[in-house]
Amino acid sequence: MKSIHYILIIVAAVLLCCCTPKISKQTTMDKDVNAITMEGSPVMIDDTTVNGLIVYYPLFDRIDLVCKKMPSKQDTNVIFCAEAAFTHELLDEFAHSNIDGDHVSGGKRYTGAQCRDNSGAFAWFSDTTWEFIHGEYDELLDSVAEAGGMGFGQAIIIHNGESICPLWRDGVNQYRALCEKDGQLCIVDSRNKVEYENFVALLEEFAPTHALYMDMGAGWNHSWWRDGAGKAHEIHPKADKSRYCTNWITFYKSPIKQP
Repeated sequence: MKSIHYILIIVAAVLLCCCTPKISKQTTMDKDVNAITMEGSPVMIDDTTVNGLIVYYPLFDRIDLVCKKMPSKQDTNVIFCAEAAFTHELLDEFAHSNIDGDHVSGGKRYTGAQCRDNSGAFAWFSDTTWEFIHGEYDELLDSVAEAGGMGFGQAIIIHNGESICPLWRDGVNQYRALCEKDGQLCIVDSRNKVEYENFVALLEEFAPTHALYMDMGAGWNHSWWRDGAGKAHEIHPKADKSRYCTNWITFYKSPIKQP
C-alpha cells in the first residue's frame, strides 16, 4: 500500500508541474518593449472622438519634409513621422523628381513629378504658422521656401470645413489624412481597413477645418511615434515596398533640458 501511495504522489507532482503555466523571460521582455508611457508624451492620442478613427496630436516645435531616408528612431528629437506626398515610380535610387508634385524640404524648393491627383498642399512656415491650400500651390511653395519651412502637394479632402471632391479614389485600405482640428495639427488614421468613401464619412464626422490625404498602402504606411519614455512605437510595420518610399512629414520636439 505504501508503494502505491508513493507512486500516486509522484504522478500528482508530475501532473502539477506540467499544468502550471510558465512565465518566460521573453514574454516579460516583450511587454517591456511594447509598453507605452503616455505621461509626458510629446504625442497625444485620441481614439474616442469618432468611432473608427485614431487621432495623433504631435506637440511639436518644428516640422520638415524629410526626403530620401526615413528619420531614425534613434533621433530623439523626432516624435512622429509618416509618408506624405506620393512616390511617382518604384525606383531603387532616390530623386526629388520622383516625388509627386513640387515640394520644399529643409527650406529648399525641389521640382517633383506631375501628379493629377494633387489638388492641394500643406506648408509650414518655420515658425508657428501653417497653411492648407486647395488648388494651385506654386506661390505657396515659393513663400514657404523663402521662410525656410517645408511643404508638399497632395489630394485635398476637406478645406475650410467643406468636402472637396472627396471620392477621388476607391478601394479598401487603412487610410490617413493630415488635418487641422480646433487650431491643432493632427494625423488621422482609420482604425481598420475601410472603403475610401467610409473614411471620408468618418472624417466629415470628425469635422476638421482641413484634411489632406497622405500616402498609404503596404510599405508606404510604415510610420512611428514617440511616447513619454522616449520609446518609438510603429503604427504600421515595414514592408517590402518600404524601400521605395521617398518622403516623410516629420515632427520634431527638442528634449526638455534638465536643471
